Amino acid sequence: MVIIAGLGNPEKKYIGTRHNVGFATIDALCDKYGIELTETKFNAAYGKGMIEGHKVILMKPLTYMNRSGEAIGPMCHFYKVEPENDLIVISDDIDQNVGNIRVRPKGSAGGHNGLKSIIAHCQTDGFTRIRVGVGRKPEGMDLADHVLSHFNSEEEVNLKNAIDNAIAAIPVILDEGCDIAMTRFNRKVV
Repeated sequence: MVIIAGLGNPEKKYIGTRHNVGFATIDALCDKYGIELTETKFNAAYGKGMIEGHKVILMKPLTYMNRSGEAIGPMCHFYKVEPENDLIVISDDIDQNVGNIRVRPKGSAGGHNGLKSIIAHCQTDGFTRIRVGVGRKPEGMDLADHVLSHFNSEEEVNLKNAIDNAIAAIPVILDEGCDIAMTRFNRKVV
């Protein structure tokens, strides 16, 4: 069983914001693989299904971004999932242009409070992550305002490509490993 968690904020006002690209990617995965998030447990909405022959749980923490680990840690524990082997986290990345993704097998939180919370609750930084580029904040703009802002129409096109690439990376991670996925998907598109 592999848990694939997309990060975001649960209120409707955050739909379509930069911080919610993890949720948007989970929604797209649900559509592609016919998985519905019909269950709730540990402050998360989740659903079970199959991706290319692999049993998965797709989940969205309902704890708000900065407390994502409070949902993901207990979910991993309950389903006996070892984060180092069977957890994939999808989050936003302000250091990547909109349209790019970055697959990593482990690493620091890089200033991302959602990842910091997961590292604290799972007691490891050794889980796979797919970071979806949302663009750097404009000069003089507050970071919180930037990540809670919406994409413009040009960025929407690039974002769709990034989400498509994130979805394409998941079966590669599951079948061939993170290193192969990094080679195929960690390239600057925009």
